[in-house]
Order: sequence, then structure tokens, then C-alpha cells
Amino acid sequence: MIEKMKFVNIIGPKAQLDPVVERYLSRYEIQLENAMGELKELKNITPCADNNPYREAADRAAKAAAFVGDGPEDDRDMETQEAQKIIDDVCARLQEAEAKTKEMKEELKKKEILLEAASPYRDLHFDLSKILHFKEVKFRFGKLPKGYYERLKTYVYDDACTIFEKCREDEFWVWGVYFAPASEVRKVDAIYASMHFERIYLEDAYEGTVDEACRQLEAHIGGLKDKIGSADDSLKKELQGRAGTIRRAAREITAASRRFDIRRLAAFTRAKNETFFILCGWMTQRDAERLKGELKRDPDVFCTLEEKTDKGLSTPPTKLKNPAPLKPFEMFIRMYGLPNYQEFDPTLFVAVTYSIIFGAMFGDVGQGLCLLAGGFLLYRFKKVNLAAIIAYCGFFSTIFGFLYGSVFGFEDWIDALWLRPTEAMTQLPFIGNLNTVFVITIALGMGLILLTMIFHMVNAFKAKDLKTALFDTNGLAGFIFYGAVVAVVVLFMTGHALPAAGVLAVMFVLPLLVIACKEPLGSWLEKKGAHLEDGPVMFVVQAFFELFEVCLSYFSNTLSFVRIGAFAVSHAAMMQVVMMLAGAENGGNPNLAVVIIGNLIVMGMEGLIVGIQVLRLQYYEFFSRFYKGDGREFVPYMKQTK
Repeated sequence: MIEKMKFVNIIGPKAQLDPVVERYLSRYEIQLENAMGELKELKNITPCADNNPYREAADRAAKAAAFVGDGPEDDRDMETQEAQKIIDDVCARLQEAEAKTKEMKEELKKKEILLEAASPYRDLHFDLSKILHFKEVKFRFGKLPKGYYERLKTYVYDDACTIFEKCREDEFWVWGVYFAPASEVRKVDAIYASMHFERIYLEDAYEGTVDEACRQLEAHIGGLKDKIGSADDSLKKELQGRAGTIRRAAREITAASRRFDIRRLAAFTRAKNETFFILCGWMTQRDAERLKGELKRDPDVFCTLEEKTDKGLSTPPTKLKNPAPLKPFEMFIRMYGLPNYQEFDPTLFVAVTYSIIFGAMFGDVGQGLCLLAGGFLLYRFKKVNLAAIIAYCGFFSTIFGFLYGSVFGFEDWIDALWLRPTEAMTQLPFIGNLNTVFVITIALGMGLILLTMIFHMVNAFKAKDLKTALFDTNGLAGFIFYGAVVAVVVLFMTGHALPAAGVLAVMFVLPLLVIACKEPLGSWLEKKGAHLEDGPVMFVVQAFFELFEVCLSYFSNTLSFVRIGAFAVSHAAMMQVVMMLAGAENGGNPNLAVVIIGNLIVMGMEGLIVGIQVLRLQYYEFFSRFYKGDGREFVPYMKQTK
């Protein structure tokens, strides 16, 4: 069901706004609305123009709380100013530590870059600092593709005035350094460039050989990492002693910022040289009446309650209130869309029809118990809504398994309490023999379609939409027509006499004419005057094709329920195949491994398909007739800010 909502107006002196929020609204669930938008008819009201003074403090508080992590808080009362001082001290300490750590990280990054640049040349046993200061001999550190290195040695090296010292190679590259006289360096550079030599620049920041320089850099890098880690650890150890106080201060500042933000949703007005605030929003009727009772004892603040009227109030939000066993099925409702405040909550309808139809399509005692146990345990420990739905489906699958006489596909263990889906047949006039399950599922579908039409009329009457309630294809006219079709089919199939031709004409023709004339009849009902915009000929042509589509949709929607019987039969047929593969079709000893694997495959594959098909029936055959799902969810302000 949908909880009844009340629109609440809270009025009081501006100085009392924060105490009201802290004392009352923090303990109740209220969806605050923008007062300036809700109270458009009031004059002399203004929005809040103040900036939130706690916003930056709240950001710093969140940073401080994140540093100390989750845990218990101090339970003592704390003023906002005290909380700000605590957070400011902590943030100052964090900034100081971050500044020192930043310097060490920058130095660490610089040393790592030096190490990365020099590492390929560790096999070069020369003093690197001396090489970097050569005057008459030029050097170039770099790498070249392995194939070109071989060409260099074969075709160029003997004729060029250069020495290449290879330091390292892998599958694709050769790293090294080449030397050349200063007078020949341009020519040598051109030769190496033609060999795709990629130069690497080393800074003048190394001492000793390359290997010695790399060892010094590695030691320096290790020391810097240790210093950074110890600095973080010491800071955390220092602040952990005050962690409870820091968390409490952070929560107080966050709450103060949230309370101040409420001002942006309030409207302000002046009267008798004093400024008053106006807060408004939606609450459940129970909470609204409790809040009003509390505020009666406050001489400075008062509130009024009202339901949605024609005053231009926002649409009431939707808050679903269902018993705990039905709560998991709200997931399907939310997937489609919450009902609006005037609609019928279909949770109970979905819970009952989904579970029963799934059980009818997947009837097996053993597999049903597996779904029941698995879904229950998963929901018990993980609180997954889908698991609870699977448990309900497993329960009804077990019931239908007894009705069908099937246990893990074995149909000779127990007798069927009702029928065997693949064997039961019914003799029908004009049609002949037809599977009994198909007959029953079509009859069930007809009944459910009529029930959803009733839901549609209830929703239309609640929304005061008489045109839709009376003349729509799912309204009273459609209900009478489809109900007459169902009655005639039942009478014919059971061998009873049909009504007279005149009665049938009234039952069939009159409702269709009403449906065809929905627009002019609706205009006449709303006292707007019935008129045909495109002329009578066009109206007749359009009405003919619309009625053809209506009749076709009734027929196709009814046949859509055959899928229930089809899956019940196919489930039994698939298990017969499993029994044949296991060697149990003639009463022999079955292969246990084949039976287990076959049951797992059928449970996984067909269970998923059946679940999707039942959901399709809910959305396309049921919801499309009576449900809009255009409601907005009730979200209390405190939950929004969190």
C-alpha cells in the first residue's frame, strides 16, 4: 500500500530555524520542498541569500574523518565552534605533514627518474661524471633497434670515426653510448640517426661509475620511502589518540552545514519588525500528526497540515508500506517505476501472481525445494531481494510439483495430486482434444485480464478521470465487452446454451461503439461539447481501424498466457529427456551423475527463462492495462544529504 501523505508548513522566527531543524526535523522523515515554489500565492516572501559558512569546514572535516577512518565517536555534547577549532587544528597538522611529505615525494620522484635513465648503462664501467664533462670527445647515450645494431657493426662501424659501447639489450633494443671526436660529431650523429638511434639525456647528477651511481640512488630512494612511510605512520598514531573526538567534531560540522543548507529551501517574510521562516514538505500522516503535537508545546513555532489540493502544491511523493514478506517484490515495482500517489500499489498482486505463475511453469518438488532452500539462505545471510523472490518461487514450484507428481524429473516416485502436464487432455467442442494445462492457463489469463481492468477503473476513479474509467479499452466499456466474450466462450466450451442474438449484439456491439466514441463522449461528459475535428467520414474510418486493433489486442493478450502451459509442458518434457539420457526411461537404474547434471542445467537455464517470461507477463500483460509507474520516491531530507 501507499502511505498517506500530509503537506506540512512549519513557521517560526528566523533565529529558531536551526533549533527546529536539530530538535524536530532530524528525528522525523520529511521530504522538504522549495518553499518559494510551493507558496507562490504568498506575497512578501524572499529566499535565503546567505552563504553557507560551514561548507568549507565540512570539506575539511570530511578529510580529517577519512584520515582517522571509521570507528566509535565521543558521546559528549559538542558545540559547533569547538568542533571547528578541533578540525582546524587537525587540518593544520595534516597540511604541515603533507608539505613535508610532498617535498620528500618530489625528491623521490626525481631520484627515480635518474635511476630509470641510468639503469640501462650499469654495465658501463666508466666514471659517469667524467664522461658527462668530456670536452674534445663527444658522447651520446641512447638506444637503437636490434636489427640496426647488427647493420651498424657490419656495414658502418669500421668506416665511421666512432666507438659504440653496448651496455644492455633485450628482444627489440640495444642500449649503449657512442663516442666521437668533436670535429666529426655531426657526421657521426647523422650516421646514428640513419640507424634510428634514440638519444637519452642524462643529467649531471651522478657520482662514480654507473653501477655505483645506481646503487647510491637505490639506497637514497629506499631511505626516502622509509621516511615517507614513517611520517605517515607517526601522524596516524598521533591522531588515533584523538580519533573519537575528531569523528564527533566532523559529524557536528557536517550536521551544521546540512542544517544551514535547509535555509535554501525555506522562505522568509517580515512581520512586526521580525523575520520569520517558512519550511514546507511532505510527511507521512502519522509522522506529521506527531510533529504537530510536539510543536504545539513550542510557543514560538507552529505548523499546519494539509493534503494535496488545487492550490498548486507539488505532487505528493510515494512511500510504499508493505509487510516484510512482500518487501522483496518492491524491487520489481521500482524497476518499472513507482506508483504515483493516486495509483494502486501492485506489490501484493505481483507477489501472488509472480510466485504462482512461476510455480505452475516450473513444477517440481525436488527442484522447488532446492530453489526454496538456496533462496532462503542467500536472503538470510546476504539480504538479496532477488533471493527472497526465488525462495517464494521455489515454495510454489514445490506445491505444483506435488500437483504434477514430479520429483527431480522422476514421475514414478509420487502420484500426481492433480494431473501430468504432458498427458492430461481435455475434449473441447469445435477444437477437439487440447492439453488441459493450456485450457486452464488461458482461462486463468482471461480472469487476470478482467482483474487488471478492475484495477484500471479503480485508479481512474481515484484520479477523477471519468472518461478513462468509463470509455477506455480497459475501462468499464472494455470490461463489459471482454467479460461478455469470456462468458460466451465459457458457455460454448461447457456445452451450455448461448444468449439470444439480440443480447449478444448488446453485449458485444454496444461496448465497442462506446470505445470507438471515447473522445466525443468524454468531451460531452466534461461538458466541453462533443465535436468531430476531422469530420464524420474520417471519424468512422479511424474508429473502424482502432476497434480492429482493440479486438486483435484482446485476442493476442489472451493467447499470450498459453506460454504458462507451454513452459509447464516443456519443463516436464526436458526432464523426460534427462531421464532418457540417464537410462531411467524404462525403470532401470539411472546414472546418478547424469541425473544431477541434467537437473542443474534445467534449473539454471529454464529457471532463468521462466523468471524472465513471468516478469514479461507482469509488465506487458498486466501493468500495461492499469499501471503508469510515474511516481516520485519519498526521500527524507536527511537521507538526501547523507
